[in-house]
Amino acid sequence: MKRRAWLKWGCAHCLLLSGAASAADWMLPTRLGRPDPASDEGGLWALLDREETRVRRSPLRLRDAGLQTYLEGVVGRLAGEHAADMRVYALRVPMFNASMAPNGMMQIWSGLLLRVDNEAQLAAVLGHEIGHYLERHSVARLRDAKSRSALGTFLSVFGLVGAVGALAAVGGAFAFSREHEREADRIGVELMRRAGYETGEASKIWGNLLAELKAAGVEDPAQNALFATHPANDERRADLQALTLQDARGETREAEFRALIAPWRFSLLEDELRRRRFEESIVLLDRRLASEPGDPELLYFRGEARRLRNRDGDLDLALADLEQSVRSGREPAIAHRSLGTLHRAQERHDAARQALQRYLERAPEAPDAAFIRQTLEELPS
Repeated sequence: MKRRAWLKWGCAHCLLLSGAASAADWMLPTRLGRPDPASDEGGLWALLDREETRVRRSPLRLRDAGLQTYLEGVVGRLAGEHAADMRVYALRVPMFNASMAPNGMMQIWSGLLLRVDNEAQLAAVLGHEIGHYLERHSVARLRDAKSRSALGTFLSVFGLVGAVGALAAVGGAFAFSREHEREADRIGVELMRRAGYETGEASKIWGNLLAELKAAGVEDPAQNALFATHPANDERRADLQALTLQDARGETREAEFRALIAPWRFSLLEDELRRRRFEESIVLLDRRLASEPGDPELLYFRGEARRLRNRDGDLDLALADLEQSVRSGREPAIAHRSLGTLHRAQERHDAARQALQRYLERAPEAPDAAFIRQTLEELPS
């Protein structure tokens, strides 16, 4: 490494370590009161309260009492007395995102729940959002939004207007500053540490997400809707690693998190494939299978992702995944439909017939049962 580059790295590293030390001395502020209705912040809260009513009634909400209690528990563990001022909404949106509005409305999207490996990683993301809330970063952004149109754009980040589309379109324009992002990261890591979580998990999230983007050929992560409001990059991952060098002990609560997500995993993976971002999905599924080798459900989804992508070598790999899934005896019924469809496309008619018949045996009332029966009738003898 050249001397100038080494000095630059060393100075940055020392700065981060000093930031870690200051975070350890950071004091949780007192609870934030509701602002004067006549103030600019009071007006913002009134608008956000109306938007929160829409979120509360949204068909996108994951209405699961166990999930709700769990997420509120994680927030409570991180935020302490401030949790009383926060309302948590889990939404079925297959993108990696969480947001914390100034009025205490927190959204957690299902794409985030699908991608984190354990509770500590979830806590890292939520702790970061709580850091923005405690330091009132969103209010600072509001004061930068001078025009009415800019205000509307700002509000769409926290609402459901356009949901994913709005996030992708405006996230970059209203992203937090680098200073605010670093401050929220420092506070988030400190909240994790005080709550007893393994702080080293924070940097792993961004490493995993960067792997997805690189597989998709994305050079600039900020151009991807997944990371429009909270960009992921190598610098941020390195910053988080430096923040957790001094003390990375704690618990991950992986088993508890997996048990919570288990009833939802199949549906969330279906949503993931509907995004048709197969490069990203395959990286995600590769990672899941590395920790759960031979899982028949994961094998089905990776095989289906490869079948749908259908690039060079994909169909052979899809066939291997689907056959391994159905050999397990614990495969989802739909794995037989996918396998039959693949055999039919490659004119292996007997194998297609066997797989599709097995699908109907396993799922006779499936919505596509009539179509599959017609397909069987049309297969050459």
